[in-house]
Amino acid sequence: MAKMNMLQAINNALDLAMAKDDGVVCFGEDVGHFGGVFRATSKLQEKYGKARCFNTPLTEQGIAGFANGMAAQGMKPVAEIQFADYIFPAFDQIVNETAKFRYRSGNEFNVGGLVFRTPYGGGIAGGHYHSQSPEAYFAHTPGLKIVVPRDPYQAKGLLLASIACPDPVIFFEPKKLYRASVGEVPEEYYELPIGKAEVLQQGKDVTVLAWGAQMEIVQKAVEMAAEQGVSCEVIDLRSILPWDADTVAASVKKTGRLVINHEAPLTGGFAGEIAATIQKMCFLHLESPIERVCGLDTPYPLALEKEYVADHLKTFEAIMRSVNF
Repeated sequence: MAKMNMLQAINNALDLAMAKDDGVVCFGEDVGHFGGVFRATSKLQEKYGKARCFNTPLTEQGIAGFANGMAAQGMKPVAEIQFADYIFPAFDQIVNETAKFRYRSGNEFNVGGLVFRTPYGGGIAGGHYHSQSPEAYFAHTPGLKIVVPRDPYQAKGLLLASIACPDPVIFFEPKKLYRASVGEVPEEYYELPIGKAEVLQQGKDVTVLAWGAQMEIVQKAVEMAAEQGVSCEVIDLRSILPWDADTVAASVKKTGRLVINHEAPLTGGFAGEIAATIQKMCFLHLESPIERVCGLDTPYPLALEKEYVADHLKTFEAIMRSVNF
């Protein structure tokens, strides 16, 4: 297998998808000859031409509306929103059009095959306009799927599955890991299941759950806990919508405890939905309150980014609170 970073894996996935299906097109701000601000679409215009990989004006609402129209006509648009922080001008198109297209037609027409790719999260000193994690806003919207990979292997397989998916997908890419995360990735086409969590490590004392770039953080916390004799079961949720409640519940019924970590602010974050569901499914099995380790309820700060982040130390403390309750 080839060694790839996450950007290379995403680029490879787009290349394979475009080679496999002439209906796959990539567009967004600066994605053409420039290859995107992070170079995720590098050389795709050169290989497939300006009709299949092209720049758009700086209008996220226009990008989303254009993508809806193309998908409604049977194409498979992969639209890039340059930063997840700038997806909000497209919120109306995604929530009121993309998500409801099939429903409002009684299944007569749809926008399946539409993927919105967007880099999310902090870790690059991007301040409050280039560091947000808006997945919970869209998780409240039936009709969408939301996917977040943790490494290059996952990014390629989940992106290819998203492009092949019969439903519209928002694909959040942890930009902090774009070049930092490197791993073995098969060069051939493969898909990974959407809506299925992955148990990365078996444990018996506490379940630790996260997604995206936070997986690296919780792994450090779990290693610290192991030094204290605490056995952690580690789960990567991978898909926010739909999310794999059964896998999480099965783990919590075994360990009796749950620590959820995400980068977005605490209030209204997706950890709250997980906690509510798991306390209902596992009420008689819980040995301690469910812990949430999240970002702060403030705009994402530039100077105080390290204090804001739901880091390994905060996660370790939550693990120990849970097991010592």
